[in-house]
Amino acid sequence: MSSDKSLFRRKTIAAILQNPPADHESHSSPGGLERHLTVRDLTALGIAAIIGAGIFSTIGKASLDGGPAVSLLFVFTAIACAFSALCYAQFAATIPVSGSAYTYAYASFGELAAWIIGWALIMEYAVGNIVVAISWSDYFTGLLDGIGIHIPLWLTMGTQTGHAGYEAVMALTQAGRPMADATPAQLDGYKAWTSAPELFNGFHLVVDLPAFAIVVAITALVYIGIKESKNASNLLVLLKLIIVFVVIAVGAFYVQPANWTPFAPNGVGGVLKGVSAVFFAYIGFDAISTTAEECKNPQRDLPKAMMYALIICTVLYVIITLVLTGMVPYTKLGVGDPLSFVFAEVGLPKLSGLVAVSAVFAMASVLLVFQLGQPRIWLTMSRDGLLPKVFSRIHPRFHTPSFATIVTGIFVAVPALILNMDLVVDLTSIGTLFAFALVCGGILIIDPYGRSEARFKVPYINGQWLVPLILAVGAFLIVRYNPAGNQEFLLDVTGQRGWLQTEAVGGHITGGFAHQIPTLIFFLFCIGLSVLSFRKKFSLLPVLGLLINLYLMTQLGISNWTLFFVWLLIGLAVYFSYGYKNSKLGQEKVLVA
Repeated sequence: MSSDKSLFRRKTIAAILQNPPADHESHSSPGGLERHLTVRDLTALGIAAIIGAGIFSTIGKASLDGGPAVSLLFVFTAIACAFSALCYAQFAATIPVSGSAYTYAYASFGELAAWIIGWALIMEYAVGNIVVAISWSDYFTGLLDGIGIHIPLWLTMGTQTGHAGYEAVMALTQAGRPMADATPAQLDGYKAWTSAPELFNGFHLVVDLPAFAIVVAITALVYIGIKESKNASNLLVLLKLIIVFVVIAVGAFYVQPANWTPFAPNGVGGVLKGVSAVFFAYIGFDAISTTAEECKNPQRDLPKAMMYALIICTVLYVIITLVLTGMVPYTKLGVGDPLSFVFAEVGLPKLSGLVAVSAVFAMASVLLVFQLGQPRIWLTMSRDGLLPKVFSRIHPRFHTPSFATIVTGIFVAVPALILNMDLVVDLTSIGTLFAFALVCGGILIIDPYGRSEARFKVPYINGQWLVPLILAVGAFLIVRYNPAGNQEFLLDVTGQRGWLQTEAVGGHITGGFAHQIPTLIFFLFCIGLSVLSFRKKFSLLPVLGLLINLYLMTQLGISNWTLFFVWLLIGLAVYFSYGYKNSKLGQEKVLVA
């Protein structure tokens, strides 16, 4: 007898279901979480997570980059999400416990992969909520300004934003240019930095107090209980949907079809620049699956809720994008509050104010769902011994993961005080795509031929010939219709543009061989997966989900990949210093042959 020392030791599905037992008939699991959620509640949670900062904030920048054609990006992304959602749904029906992609990876790829995805999900949820909190603060302070209540500028933005504005304005003045040449955001940062009190060594107290306050308030609600969180989420989602329908109904009368021409002004590349903003909007699937232990009937309701949320949100996103780009030229949409902005532009200030009010509540619902999700992932990792036991502590009265919820609040609230959100949107998207890819790949491991006994399973379509055919057609289309991108790729990989240029575009580092490394790896992976699919007759839909998610990851730029790998290296250090040694699965005795 010896303990299992393998990095790829896998938990059986039967073992996962016993920790805690997946008894959906009981009011609460033996682990202490209470079962209150129905399919309606789960669908509302999905909508709450998907329709939030994406539709009220980042959709503006995506429209600026891609023009009206961004509406097609939402369709393409929804198709990619549909493959992922099917795989999530099968896992949720097979393994109806908390943990989401972390738990699914533990059952398919093994412990090391599970830790990596769990660590990536920590970044995804925390960083995502930082973005939402900052965006919420922008809407909230704008709303207060509209009714005559003015918070000092140095209390309305992060330290990073204030200092960046100050440096930009100082650079202009030192170059002999007037301050008026600075952008409004830079001027606000300069004013905040110069008006803020100094604490020590010239440190200026510039902090985003509203962002901090909303995270604290939402964390307190999540701490109190799932039932209270569910009721709040349902109410906020109802309000959100009413406002979205009003925006569509009223905005349709102000659409000018001429604004849809050109439809894709910056080509395919411009449309794909918005992929991070679009995928940032779609991370609700993972959040739904983290609540499996609090569902009344998770094996039936989780798959339904995922598909309902996907369909509803995709239709709304496509219509909203077409309305926005039809109401005003896409070149004007690079603002932080596009829905409010377009109504002000067409002379409807009252409706603009109403949208701003609704955004305050809508983005609060996103914070709520994400703050629900992350503690439950930490809870599951702690149960497995990969994190300290305190993370799996359940509050005796509220039946929530108390310590993990508090840490989640701190993990989000403090960075929201000081950071800006330009960098963190892409980091959230790369974590989401990574989770989606592993879930799709996991189905290929546990059920590659659609023979599962689960209540829901991904329909099996033999990919033996279809996968190579689809990849060949895709390669032909890229060569035929993307000549500029192909030329840039060849220049980069042959070294004719240098090893690495540092031209910052949209937060990415572009040019040079390093920029093309993710694409080269993806091409090699496509060849390998095509061969495996032909030999092993893999199910087509999980393969397509895996390939689409990996392709979208290649579009996020080498700078984001670099930061992502730095985060993973930190996670690996934590795993090998604590998780590997304390893993319950690793400590279990196994027979030696």
